[in-house]
Amino acid sequence: MSDDQPTPRPAIPSPAALASRLQARPVAAPAPVSHSESARFGRVDDTGTVFVTVGEEEREVGSYPGASADEALQYFARKYDELAASADLLEARLRNPDVASKEVADGLSTLKEHIASTGVVGDLAALEATVARVEEGLAAKRAEEAEVRAAARAVAAEQREALVAEAEKIAAQPAGSTQWKTSGERMRALLDEWKQHQRSGPKLDKTTESALWTRFSHARNTFDKGRRAWFAELETSRADARSTKEALVAEAEKLATSTDWAPTARAFKQLMDRWRTAGRASRAEDDALWERFRSAQDAFFTAKDEVVAAEDESFRANLEVKEALLVEAEALVPVTDVEAAKAALRGIQDRWEAAGKVPRADLERVEKRMRRVEATIREADEQRWKRTNPEVAARARSMVDQLEASVAATQADLAKAEAKGDTKAVAAATSKLAAQQQWLDQARAGLDEFSG
Repeated sequence: MSDDQPTPRPAIPSPAALASRLQARPVAAPAPVSHSESARFGRVDDTGTVFVTVGEEEREVGSYPGASADEALQYFARKYDELAASADLLEARLRNPDVASKEVADGLSTLKEHIASTGVVGDLAALEATVARVEEGLAAKRAEEAEVRAAARAVAAEQREALVAEAEKIAAQPAGSTQWKTSGERMRALLDEWKQHQRSGPKLDKTTESALWTRFSHARNTFDKGRRAWFAELETSRADARSTKEALVAEAEKLATSTDWAPTARAFKQLMDRWRTAGRASRAEDDALWERFRSAQDAFFTAKDEVVAAEDESFRANLEVKEALLVEAEALVPVTDVEAAKAALRGIQDRWEAAGKVPRADLERVEKRMRRVEATIREADEQRWKRTNPEVAARARSMVDQLEASVAATQADLAKAEAKGDTKAVAAATSKLAAQQQWLDQARAGLDEFSG
């Protein structure tokens, strides 16, 4: 041993280094400690040997040649502080539900190794207590994780059972009421979900998984057989579908030149509904018939849109009139004279109706602005009526009269109590009077609204 080096001891990692092992991610090292309170648990004898007090006994820790007694104590105390900080960090991670028990166990093993191999000065009993708490908590955490895994397997089994049950329900549908495309897509989605459970979900026991898969596979096979049988039978009905769609195309081409816009638009919608339920001919025939049907429909709606566009252009002058009326109407708000505002609004509304239609794109916008003005004036009228309602005013007047009488009576009681020198009665009357006076002030304020 050299004269300028402390007694060799196994190296102890800093809290940052131990935290890195425990957390598997960088942790900033604590600021250097200039003076540690942990030194109070140790002493240095005349030979420079450092001892730590543990309960009623002392243990030799080591020495730090060339250093003062205080420096030697602080050296070993800081080593304790590093261990204690690492223990506290580990205990905190134990309480973190996102940290697995294995990580805590690995950290605990490392911590105990360093405690056993490192000489330190500090509250070793407290450090041991922390380690004991971590060990106890680790056992509980492991038990809890086992419960969680068991619960997860139970949930996974329920989820697989739900997939199987839905697949069996789809497979059991009557062929005539089955939406084959939708049901087929759902059956494929169920298979994808099953595979996802296998890849990332909790593993089921082999017996349970095998039984569920057998049912699931049977349901899928039953569905596939039913679908093939349905479409095989459907081939025989394609001639009828072709005939039906040819009739629909003929009706559509007859309607294509109609200028009776609204009824014809409804008729095209009905034709489309019938088209959707007509079934399918062969692909080539179906595509050709649809092209004719769509061409007839497009011809009608293109002509209709052109007429509507022309009408909208002719309505732009009406829009200018209504926008000017809106400016006039909005000037009535806020309402200062309800009757005058109502009279002015009636005149504006008459001119509004006389102005005629506006372009469809502007209809909702201008109507909303006018409705806001109408609502504001209507609300002002209702508020005025409430203020002038004689029944409400009479009730307010009656309330004020009653409270004034009550205040006067309480004032008389207070005067009597003061004359008798009854301090208790004076306090009660004073409190009661304050409350009644507050009620009276509120009632008078309400009455002022009707008289004002």
